[in-house]
Amino acid sequence: RQTLKCYTLLFIFHLPVPDTPVEVLVDLLTKAKEIAAASANVPEELKCHLQRAVDIASGLDDYLEKMTTQESEPLAELYKKTVSHDWDQVHKDGKTMFRLPKECITGHVEGQTLKMLIHMSQAKKVLEIGMFTGYGALSMAEGLPEGGSIVACELEPYLKDFAQPIFDKSPHGEKINVRTGSAMDTLKELAAAGEQFDMVFIDADKNNYINYYNFILDNNLLRMQGVICVDNSLFKAKVYLKDTTDVNGLALREFNQFVADDPRVEQVIIPLRDGISVIRRVSVSEVTDDEVFRGVKGRTILDRMRLDGKVAYVTGAGQGIGRAFAHALGEAGAKVAVVDLDQDKAEAVTKELSLKGINAMSITADVSKPDDVQRMTDQIVSKWGEIHIACNNAGINMNSASEDTSLEEWDETFNVNLRGTFMCCQAAGRVMLKQGYGKIINTASMASLIVPHPQKQLSYNTSKAGVVKLTQTLGAEWIDRGVRVNCISPGIVDTPLIHSESLRPLVQRWLSDIPAGRLAQVTDLQAAVVYLASDASDYMTGHNLVIEGGQSLW
Repeated sequence: RQTLKCYTLLFIFHLPVPDTPVEVLVDLLTKAKEIAAASANVPEELKCHLQRAVDIASGLDDYLEKMTTQESEPLAELYKKTVSHDWDQVHKDGKTMFRLPKECITGHVEGQTLKMLIHMSQAKKVLEIGMFTGYGALSMAEGLPEGGSIVACELEPYLKDFAQPIFDKSPHGEKINVRTGSAMDTLKELAAAGEQFDMVFIDADKNNYINYYNFILDNNLLRMQGVICVDNSLFKAKVYLKDTTDVNGLALREFNQFVADDPRVEQVIIPLRDGISVIRRVSVSEVTDDEVFRGVKGRTILDRMRLDGKVAYVTGAGQGIGRAFAHALGEAGAKVAVVDLDQDKAEAVTKELSLKGINAMSITADVSKPDDVQRMTDQIVSKWGEIHIACNNAGINMNSASEDTSLEEWDETFNVNLRGTFMCCQAAGRVMLKQGYGKIINTASMASLIVPHPQKQLSYNTSKAGVVKLTQTLGAEWIDRGVRVNCISPGIVDTPLIHSESLRPLVQRWLSDIPAGRLAQVTDLQAAVVYLASDASDYMTGHNLVIEGGQSLW
């Protein structure tokens, strides 16, 4: 049956007892110190050592509490509500099946640890077995991204009703779905529905830990890269003391050894409070051991799309598509040079990236000028040593009827859109060809495939068609030397300019031409630039990746 982590007779009667290995040590050392102090035959040096040991052991938990990031207001309220509640009276009134000790609540440090584990594992779906009043569940919910969820298994219906008002106050409470009843019954329902979780947290009845653990692994409730966290795995030090007779201690000793001997997983026990085990799957031999199973060079497909250690630049990155590309590449792990004609805009985006922990620098450059393009590449190589990803995005568009298009307009458009892209490709390409590796991503346009209407933009359409042919030519020439060149052709992107007085009347006409029924957002393009910049796209070159909601199909 699913009970609580510290369900003992001592806690039932609320006697002050040590609850963790450190607290046990403090208790024993304090008693030893008192015995020593009462004896005239104990050397002062030994008394000093005992006092020092007591100070070290007793100060640890307080220090961890003080140094750990403060809990949120809803968590603090839930903790206060739990410890002030009369659980004995609730049980006497028949509202709970068990007499529930308030000491069983997950504490501040443990809660923030769980929240950090959620962040570190980038979990989106969590299964919690054993909730008590939901402090741990709410802590983990705070670490989940928007759209993340927790299924919390709780035996006592009273506890769901107890926690729900606090969940409702929290902006993260809606992520928590409490299932009351037998945890094993809930696990069977989840398995039958094909559910899988990124993280499973077990903190329930100790004698059933092995059953929960086996069911989770045997029924694939844990995702391939997921982790299982188990609370109380050091259980008052009783798991490793030879004279242990405590039932829960013996159950956890058996569980720990079972996991340690299980070839399906590897584990580490973190000696935080009463112990937290972190368990993950490892590869097994009874499979076709190839790159499909284990990943290319041992990396899963999402890992292969990471850009950690790569150096990238994005031109025209001060706003719009370029800004979105800079953020996407940085979020995927790359260092990013933010290049723009407008220094203030480049610096503003660089600051945004830095606030997100992304290593970034700003460069002011006009890509239509050869000296600026060379200075840009030299600056990047000087700072970071290499260029792995060149995102040539800078471009301009001026509308005029073909018969009225001036040579000045034509030349200005081509100088930035095609000549500038060529010079950037060539400058970055020379660096990459020496390295034997590089990804060049040019921004073309849907206008390279069709003639967008009703606007008239001869020079823009033609220049972007040139970008596609430039991309194809370089892609064919350089792939055997390790450099891939591709381009992205966005449709009409929803930017502040689109809603200007001159263009606003055209929006409804454009929408009628787009099967998707909406304009593109810059975020619709981010995954494409990361894919083309990553190792996952190594077999693609000279490709024009069109992202336009189907507009070019009509």
